[in-house]
Order: sequence, then C-alpha cells, then structure tokens
Amino acid sequence: MERVSERRHWDEYWNAAEGTGGIYDNEGRIVRHLAALMRLDGLRVLEVGAGTGRDGILMAARGARVVSLDYSRPSLDMIRGGAPEGADLEPVCGDAFALPFPDCTFDLVFHQGLLEHFRNPLDMLAEHRRVLRPGGHILVDVPQRWHYYTVIKHILIAAGKWFAGWETEFSPRRLERLLEEASFTVVQTYGEWLNPPIWYRMLRRGIAPLGVRLPMDPRLFRALRRSMRGVRGRLLRMRPCIYTAVVIGTIARRDR
Repeated sequence: MERVSERRHWDEYWNAAEGTGGIYDNEGRIVRHLAALMRLDGLRVLEVGAGTGRDGILMAARGARVVSLDYSRPSLDMIRGGAPEGADLEPVCGDAFALPFPDCTFDLVFHQGLLEHFRNPLDMLAEHRRVLRPGGHILVDVPQRWHYYTVIKHILIAAGKWFAGWETEFSPRRLERLLEEASFTVVQTYGEWLNPPIWYRMLRRGIAPLGVRLPMDPRLFRALRRSMRGVRGRLLRMRPCIYTAVVIGTIARRDR
C-alpha cells in the first residue's frame, strides 16, 4: 500500500504546533520573489495550503486582498489568530483540487510546501489555473530534488516516521516542465538555501521528544545570515546554484 499525505497528518501537526512560535518561517521568500516581478497592491490573491498563513499576511500588509485556503481546521484557527486586525485576509476551508471559487477569480495563486504532498500534481495545477484570470500568475514553491534532505526524508518515509506521511520533490527543470504541461508559461525559477540549515532543523525536531530543546535560531546562524545575505542572492541567480538549494520555486503565467 502506497503511503499518502492525509488531512489527519496536518490536523495532528497543527494541533501539536500550538501557535507559530515554534514553526520556522521562510524568511519572506515568497513575497520577496513576487514583489521583484509585480506590484502586490490591489491584487486578488489565493494562498492554497496556507498552513500558518504567514505569507498571506505579509501580502495583505502590502495591499493585496488575500484568501488563505486550507483543509485543516487547526491551520485556519492559527491563521485567524495570527492575522492583524483589519487585514484584508479571509481564511477559507477548502480542497486544493476542488476550489470553491468561480473561474478567473484571482490575479495570483501561490502555494509553498503543498504540491509535493500529492501524487497527482497536474490535477491540482489545472484547478489552480481555472481560478486564475488570463494574464495572472502562479507561484509553486517545493523541495529541491538534488539535496541530502531528499535522502533523509525518504528514509523516514520508508520507516513510517515522516510527519506528513508522504512527500516527493522536484528538480528545477521538472518543476518548470510540470507547469508547462499545465499550460502555464514559465517566467522565473529561484532557489533558496535555508538558515538555520535543514540538518539543524531536523536535528532540533528529532531530539525534542527526548527533552532536549535547542534554540530555533542560534547566534552563529544569525551572524552567517547577515554576512552572506548579498553573496547568497548573487550566487542563487546562477542556474547551477539553484540545484544546490533545499527549496525551489517557479513563477509562471496563464496567458489565455
């Protein structure tokens, strides 16, 4: 029997999280890459598989009108608790494969940490294209295949120890081809290294049940992040370096 990622995995995950304080954010990479290409002010935006909703909250702060969709009720409770009063952000419970919106509703659809959990990604992308207006954009952010994280993850999946049940990954070219197969035009692909690095995050999570609490963001990693900020950006604009990243994203456009 194939392993799958199910709603119960995410209900358990978000219930155990008890707020966003113990969950790493993504250093604003979604908003950063989108804002470099387009104005967010006034855009009608759909965040699918919103999780903590922090990306949608950042977009709402820049003037976007955001719908944050997830099928996990604990996730939606977290979003409601984290959204500032007056934010133009609406949490919605729904299915990423059957969105409760009319055709051509949104200017932008995005998701981070979602597509890799499903074995039929083209079906999901087709539904996301349906609710996107012609000329609108989609951003898909996923784990990058050629990384040691992939090996560790699949060992844990095989052992039945992976928190999400099942997950895959994509190379930069595979992600681009997938979006092209879904009738999108690729605009840009980016890669990101994580800081703290993924090995530290996994170690921190792995030893927590033993009662050992490591800091989320040790001083060493903060110093490295400051010193490498400019260098990291320049390196990751080079296509070969994207293949060393732990996460990648592709921004694409619906032309018609």
